[in-house]
Amino acid sequence: MIYINDDISIDEREIHEDFIRASGPGGQNVNKVSTAVQLRFHAWGSESLPDDVRSRLIRLAGKRISQDGVLIIEARRFRTQNRNRQDALDRLIALIRKAAETPKQRRSTRPTHSSKIHRLGEKRRRGETKRLRHAAQASEE
Repeated sequence: MIYINDDISIDEREIHEDFIRASGPGGQNVNKVSTAVQLRFHAWGSESLPDDVRSRLIRLAGKRISQDGVLIIEARRFRTQNRNRQDALDRLIALIRKAAETPKQRRSTRPTHSSKIHRLGEKRRRGETKRLRHAAQASEE
C-alpha cells in the first residue's frame, strides 16, 4: 500500500511501470539500459480515490492524463532506474496530495467607498496630465 495521507492510500497493483530508454547523460549506457520510467495510474477506474479527489486530480493532471483517464508520469531525471522509479512515485503522491486538498471557498467582495474615490481621483489626475501634454504638443506645432 502507498499511503498518501490519513484518509487515502493506493494499492500498488493500481500502478503500472514501464521502463524505456532515456535521453540525456549516461554515455554509452543510455543506448543499452532502459532507465527512464513511465508510471501509469488509472485515475478514472481507481477505487482508492474519493470522487471529489478523483475529479480534482484529473483537472490538475491536465495533458498528463489520457482520453481513457490514465495518468502518465515520465521520470528520466536520474541515471538509475531505481531513482527514476522513486521520482515518478513521489510526483504521483504529490499530485494526489494536492488534489486531496479541498479548495478554499471564494467569497466575492466589493471595493470600499474610499478605494473607489481614490481610484477615480487617480483617473482624474492621469487624464489631466494627458490633456496638458496634448495641449502642449498642439502649441509646439
